[in-house]
Amino acid sequence: MEQKVNDLESLVYLNALNRIIFLGAKRISILLDYYASARDAWEAPAEEIIRLVNLKKSAEVFDRERKSIDPHAEWNRLADLKINCAAPESPAYPSLLREIPSPPPILYYRGNLEKAKEPAVAIVGSRRCTFYGKETAVKLAEELTAEGLTIVSGMALGIDTAAHRGTLDSNGFTIAVLGCSLDKCYPPQNRDLKKEIEHSGVVISEYPLGTEPLPKYFPQRNRIISGLTLATVVIEATAKSGALITADYAIEQNREVFAVPGNIGSPYSRGCHRLIKEGAGLVESAADILDALYMGSENGYQLSFDNNRQELTEAEKELLDTIPYQPLHIDNIIQQCGIKASETSVILLSLELKKYIRQTPGKYYSRI
Repeated sequence: MEQKVNDLESLVYLNALNRIIFLGAKRISILLDYYASARDAWEAPAEEIIRLVNLKKSAEVFDRERKSIDPHAEWNRLADLKINCAAPESPAYPSLLREIPSPPPILYYRGNLEKAKEPAVAIVGSRRCTFYGKETAVKLAEELTAEGLTIVSGMALGIDTAAHRGTLDSNGFTIAVLGCSLDKCYPPQNRDLKKEIEHSGVVISEYPLGTEPLPKYFPQRNRIISGLTLATVVIEATAKSGALITADYAIEQNREVFAVPGNIGSPYSRGCHRLIKEGAGLVESAADILDALYMGSENGYQLSFDNNRQELTEAEKELLDTIPYQPLHIDNIIQQCGIKASETSVILLSLELKKYIRQTPGKYYSRI
C-alpha cells in the first residue's frame, strides 16, 4: 500500500473504528477530536466512548463489537485487495473535501487520488433517463474534460454512467464515488466501467470492506460527490431524485449548482426546473459552467471541443437545421428536408463523421 510509515498506525486504527458499524463519520470525528490518536480512541474505555458520542448502545454491546475486530488483520485484508486509504491529514486527501461538514475520517480508494485535488465538476442525474439526458451528460463531460476539468459522479446507471463514459472516451480524468465498499460493485452492470475508472481515474468510498449497496448509504455518499467539486450539474432529475440531494449538499457546502433544462412535460425535468427556479445556473453548454467559475478568457470562452469540429457545407448546414436533439427517424428527416433519400443518407453520414449528429439503432438521428 502507498501510505508512509508514520501514517500507518493512524490509518490502521481509523479503519478499525470505521469497521464498528454503528459509529459512522460524525461519531468517529468526535472521538478523534477528543483523543490524541486513532489508537487511543480505539483503546478507550467503552463507557467513556458511549458517553462522548451519545451512542444508544450498551458498553457491553460496544465491547463485543470491538473485540470481534482485529485492526491489523483488517488492514491486511485491504492490502490484499490493493485498496489504499487516506485520512484528512494525509497528503493525498482532497483539499476541497476537507472543507465540508463531517468529511469522511477515512477514504478508501483505488486509482490516482492525488489528481482528485485538481478542479472538478460533478455531473449527476436520474438512473432512468432519456436519450437526450444521456447525450447531454456525454457532451458536457467531453467539453469540460477538453478544458482540463475532472468529472465526478456516482457510477449509477443513466446520467452518472454517461458522464463517466464521456470522460473516459475523451481521455479525461473521472472520479466515481460509491455507495458501498470498494470490494463491491453497484450496479453489477458497471463492473467493467469500475475497472476502467480504477485504471484511468479513481474510485473512492468511505465505507469499510463488506458494506453492501443499501439505500441508506447513497444520500450520505452524495455529500462526497459535491464536496470534491467546485460545482454540481444536475441533468434530468425527478421531483424526488437523489441528484437533488447532491445539489442540496452543494448549496450547504457553498459550491455552485447548475441544472440542464428539459421538456416541460417530462417528469425527468421537474427537479432540474425546480433548481433553476430556485436560482441554479441554467446550462446549455460547458461555457455556462466555465464562465460562472471564472475560468473563461476576457474575450469570451471558446471550447476546445467545438474548435475541433470540421466546417460544414451549405447542404450540411441546411440538413443539420432540420435535425433536433431528440432522436428523429430518417424518413421524417427526408420528408422535412425535401431532398432525395440517397442524397440525404450521404449528408447524414458526413455529419456523423464530423461529430455533429449521432445515429442510434433503427435509423434514428439526433444532434450532439
